[in-house]
Amino acid sequence: MFSWLSKDEGRRREPELYNTVVDGLRKIYKSKILPLEEHYLFHEFHSPPLDDPDFDAKPMILLVGQYSTGKTTFIKYLLEKDFPGIRIGPEPTTDRFIAVMYGQQETVIPGNALLLIPRSSILSGEKQRVDRGYDFAGVLEWFAERVDRIILLFDAHKLDISDEFRRSIEALRGHDDKIRIILNKADMIDHQQLMRVYGALMWSLGKVLNTPEVARVYLGSFWDQPLRFDHNRKLFEAEEQDLFQDLQGLPRNAALRKLNDLIKRARLAKVHAYIISSLRNNMPSMFGKDNKKKELIKNLRNIYEEIQRVHHLPPGDFPDLRDMQEKLMGMDFTKFQPLKPRLLDAVDKMLAEDIARLMAQIPQEQHMQSKEESNVKGGAFDGVQQSPFTYGRGEGVDAGSMDTEWIVGKERYKYDDIFQSLNPVDGKISGAGAKSEMMKSKLPNTVLGKVWKLSDIDKDGMLDSDEFALAMHLINIKLQGHDLAVRFTRTFSTAFEEDFRPLKGFLDRFYRAY
Repeated sequence: MFSWLSKDEGRRREPELYNTVVDGLRKIYKSKILPLEEHYLFHEFHSPPLDDPDFDAKPMILLVGQYSTGKTTFIKYLLEKDFPGIRIGPEPTTDRFIAVMYGQQETVIPGNALLLIPRSSILSGEKQRVDRGYDFAGVLEWFAERVDRIILLFDAHKLDISDEFRRSIEALRGHDDKIRIILNKADMIDHQQLMRVYGALMWSLGKVLNTPEVARVYLGSFWDQPLRFDHNRKLFEAEEQDLFQDLQGLPRNAALRKLNDLIKRARLAKVHAYIISSLRNNMPSMFGKDNKKKELIKNLRNIYEEIQRVHHLPPGDFPDLRDMQEKLMGMDFTKFQPLKPRLLDAVDKMLAEDIARLMAQIPQEQHMQSKEESNVKGGAFDGVQQSPFTYGRGEGVDAGSMDTEWIVGKERYKYDDIFQSLNPVDGKISGAGAKSEMMKSKLPNTVLGKVWKLSDIDKDGMLDSDEFALAMHLINIKLQGHDLAVRFTRTFSTAFEEDFRPLKGFLDRFYRAY
């Protein structure tokens, strides 16, 4: 008789399917989070509502620093060219945000535009007292919610943090996972001074960031001029490579970042609803409203603690106390709405079910993006690719890749003497004999096991003189601080094949195995 009710109920229970993670985030925000935000005036206290461009936007980087720290030069270094509107100088060259983005033609667009690398100078000293004409910290907070990476740029000669810069960094709180630090112009000081400057920077940041984890700091000199002190050249190259890898991973992790930001927004909206409804419930119906309002604002900390205790909410989900008190001063508490459980239940269900399904889709999307080579390209990211100046080229396991002779052959005489001392039988030594010699390196067994797999080309459990020489060479590479390859490249083994033709068949079988 009522079979149609059960069928309809079953349809409602079926989880909604989403084409992509971003599509799912957009739908659950508009259907479950946005109604809660609108009902409790969330947008008047915190952040404007999210629109479609907030979900569809390409990865963005927010570059922030005090004037003359090299922000414009840093962008130019990445692009390897000037960009429209560029202006470089020791004085404050801008008091506004500039958005740099890809386009088919070079042009300057005033006003609002899609963003790639927004940047703005922080004033210091007397200059910061000049009114910018807009809420600088508020704009920074708006950007911080939407960008994928926040880069704070410091000059090795100017580590002082002005009052405005301090307020700017404080506006970025809640987005600590996005923040990276660059200590620029590090080539202008020697290695001893650099160590002291790095320590001073960490000490200064520790008083401002207030995070349990140490922020990642990249050292370098990001411009196209010769290094003044090149003692740290290797360090600068390694730091630049780490920074580039971090930036190249942004497209692949963009969906995960948006999901994480939406979770934080949903939790804040939920806490905000509890705060607003609690204030509404404590207001008198007729007389003494102004005095009660002042009392509630003054005792807002107690309201926070009560909400945390009753609803089991972590303190980290709550908005800044002072900021909330300031905003409440200008609000009419009589317009606040009482608690509406249906809206809160929708958000709780979204966090428990919808987010879990979207999380399960992310690995698959990342795998598809890796096949499509979604890394950042162009400019400095391609400048030294496939050349002798590629990072790590000719070093470690890649040593000898640009030579015509096999790199192992250069010290072959040393390895042959050791090999003969191990009393080979029929031109080979056993695994036990090789182990006794390889253990002298004091490397972990996991590393030595990897060396063995790479060296035992014919997989017979023994090593001939050629394989033993290769094993000793790989051990030396590891002892010098380099990583070992997962497998040999054709370039690495070309000279090996030419100099030791009897092993060519073994190498061919080795390549086919991988």
